[in-house]
Amino acid sequence: MLFSTLWTRTLRAGLTAAAALGLSGAAMAADKVEEIKIDYAYYNPVSLVLKDKGWLEQEFAKDGIKVRWVLSLGSNKALEFLNAKSLDFGSSAGAAALLARINGNPVKSVYVYSKPEWTALVTGKDSAIQKVADLKGKRVAATRGTDPHIFLTRTLAENGLTEKDVKIVLLQHQDGRLALAKGDVDAWAGLDPLMAQAELDDGARIFYRNADINTWGVLNTREDFIADHPELVSRVLAVYEKARAFAIANPAELKKTIVEQAKLNDAVAARQLERTDLSTAAIGERQKKTIEGAGIALQQAGVIPADVNVPSVAAALVDSSFVTKLGVK
Repeated sequence: MLFSTLWTRTLRAGLTAAAALGLSGAAMAADKVEEIKIDYAYYNPVSLVLKDKGWLEQEFAKDGIKVRWVLSLGSNKALEFLNAKSLDFGSSAGAAALLARINGNPVKSVYVYSKPEWTALVTGKDSAIQKVADLKGKRVAATRGTDPHIFLTRTLAENGLTEKDVKIVLLQHQDGRLALAKGDVDAWAGLDPLMAQAELDDGARIFYRNADINTWGVLNTREDFIADHPELVSRVLAVYEKARAFAIANPAELKKTIVEQAKLNDAVAARQLERTDLSTAAIGERQKKTIEGAGIALQQAGVIPADVNVPSVAAALVDSSFVTKLGVK
C-alpha cells in the first residue's frame, strides 16, 4: 500500500514536471521569431531601397529569421496590418499613427524615414477651383486615417469650412487619383508619388499646399513586439539607417529604385524626391510636437473627442529610445 502510494505520488510529480517542461518548451517555441514582417510603401523611399538591397535578409539570415515584405498602399493600411499583427513594422504619417493609437491600436513610432511634403489639395487641369473656399459643395476624394485626409480636415477648418460643407468620397489613394482623372470627383487630397504622377501625366493642378502641416513619415511597431523583442527592433532600425544613408549618398540610384519599384517614370520620381527630406531619422520632441499639433487641430475640428488628452497620447506614441541608442540624428 505504501509502495502504491509512493508510486502514485511519484507518477503525479513526474507528469506535473513533464507538463511544465512541455509548457516551457511551447512558450520558448512561441518566443522564437521565425519571420519579421515589414512593409514597403511608395510614399516611403527608404523602404524601397531596403527591399531592393536585401540588407535585412542578410542581417537575419544567420538567425534563421525570414523577412516578409508587405505592400502598404496608405497609412491606414499599414496601421491596420500592424493592429492585426500582419506586420511587425509599418510606415505611416505621424498624425495617422496618433489617430490609430487614440482608437486603441497599440502602435509606437520608433523612427523617422522622411520629412515629406507629400500631400496637398489637387484638382483637374480644367477645373474652376482656385482656392479652398471653392470646395464648398464639391466632391473631394480622400483616404480616411491618412495624412492627406488629416490635411484636408485641417485645411477646411482653417478656411471656415467643415467636412459637412463638402462631400468626402472615401477612396484609397490610387483610386482617388483615378477618380480625379475621370472627373468623378472635383478635387483630391493627394499623396506622392501618385500626386506627382497626377500632375505630370494627367495635367492635374495643385491649388493648395502647406508644407508645415504635413506630418513626419514614421516607422511604427507594436508595444508587444517592443516588449518581447527589443533587440530585433534595434537591429531592424540599424539596417534602416544603412538604407537611409545610402539613399542620401546615392540620389541617382535612389531615383532609379523608385522608378523600378513603384513603376514610375523619371520625371515623376524626381518630383516626388523634390518634396522629400531624408536628412533626419531621429524621433523625439520635435516630431512629437508636430504630431501633437495635428491632433489638437483635429480635436478643435471635432474629429477627435474633446475628452482625449492629445499631448499624453502623443507622448505615449513616440519612443525615441531606439534611435538614441543608435546615435541617430
